[in-house]
Amino acid sequence: MLHVAVIGGGCAGLAAAARLAEQNIPVTLFEAARQLGGRARSLRWNGHTLDNGQHILLGAYSETLSLLKLAGVDQAKALLRLPLQLTMQPGFELRACHSLPAPLHILCGLMLARGLSWRERWFAVRFMSRMRLAGFKLGQDQSLAELLEIQEQPEKLTRLLWEPICLAALNTPIAKASAQVFLNVLRDSFLQTRTDSDMLLAKQDLSRLLALPLAEFIKKKQGRVETATAIDSIALAGEAFELEDSKGRSAVYSHVILAVPPFRVAQLTSSLPALTAVASCETMRYQPICTVYLQYDAGLKLKLPMTGLRQGMGQWVFDRGQLDGQHGLLAVVISAEGSYQNLPQEQLASAIAAELGRAFPQLAEKLTAPLWHKVITEKRATFACTPGLHRPKMLSGIRGLYLAGDYVAGDYPATMEGAARSGANAARHLIQSLQQGKIS
Repeated sequence: MLHVAVIGGGCAGLAAAARLAEQNIPVTLFEAARQLGGRARSLRWNGHTLDNGQHILLGAYSETLSLLKLAGVDQAKALLRLPLQLTMQPGFELRACHSLPAPLHILCGLMLARGLSWRERWFAVRFMSRMRLAGFKLGQDQSLAELLEIQEQPEKLTRLLWEPICLAALNTPIAKASAQVFLNVLRDSFLQTRTDSDMLLAKQDLSRLLALPLAEFIKKKQGRVETATAIDSIALAGEAFELEDSKGRSAVYSHVILAVPPFRVAQLTSSLPALTAVASCETMRYQPICTVYLQYDAGLKLKLPMTGLRQGMGQWVFDRGQLDGQHGLLAVVISAEGSYQNLPQEQLASAIAAELGRAFPQLAEKLTAPLWHKVITEKRATFACTPGLHRPKMLSGIRGLYLAGDYVAGDYPATMEGAARSGANAARHLIQSLQQGKIS
């Protein structure tokens, strides 16, 4: 009997289950935690709703936006859409020329960028033009730092533009980051249509934005959503699969989409025939993301809802008051590995507050002493997106068993869109196999 189990309630699992439910295919979604959303969820602390990370969506994120529409989310109310504007405090600003079509809008923006010399602007335009002529393809992958050096990108340009984009998209330092995946992001975000480069910032917490609406859609279509239910083992049962959960229950499912982090794949598939995916999953390395929340007086307001930081540990600061109405609450993101990991939370929060004071001197007096702070660190937030990384394929090699997740082979780094695309692709492949009367 047809019944699909989706294991893992992060973005990939939610996307897979929603696409199956959309086609009225019986599906049960299992999540070990009490909350859905994985690395894109919210939590309650000190009377506030905090996200476990700050996620920037782009206009190019077609699958994520399609899923929001499927779940009935009013995107105009849920997302703040901002035409591309990268402001690094102090002294750098890039604004796309929104009257021009892509890619002229970004090339014009680069030529008019504030904080760069004419020479640095020209080198930025030349880099984008060369990559476009090459189809954004490299003969052989290399680190982004190596590519930028070959392309003679000035140090200041790299520090103000390419490195912040790399950290935001790949969450990997440029010395280790895959140049090819970085080019994939540039290709899709800046050079297709003008609105693809729009930044979309959540105006509500991440659980209400994505996880809860998709869960409600799945249940509305007669699917099941089981939270606080870990799957302990997967075994073959003829051409089907027997799953045993943490509550001691077992059931048989015709198909399984495994949408768990790569470090859990080996454990869950230990009773199955050896998967080639296990080896690549076990060799993956990870990068952290840290969010430092600082609460100030409710009257504090930054000029922009999102601003880049040039000097220090923090890379981006979000004014949550301008986004979800939590006035005076600032969220500072620290991407990838760094010296901050060795600091106690109290010391880290104090250091970030001092950085904010230097970045916004006109507000320095107000920024030095937050009312409270909260540090949230996802130690394995993303896989390290390194050159030539071998990522496992969606098809596991066992009929009816699929892998889904941002780490599965694809063009994108570890983003919500990468996870959503992977989960949706697994579901679509499964649906197609059913339509063709076979199990893949």
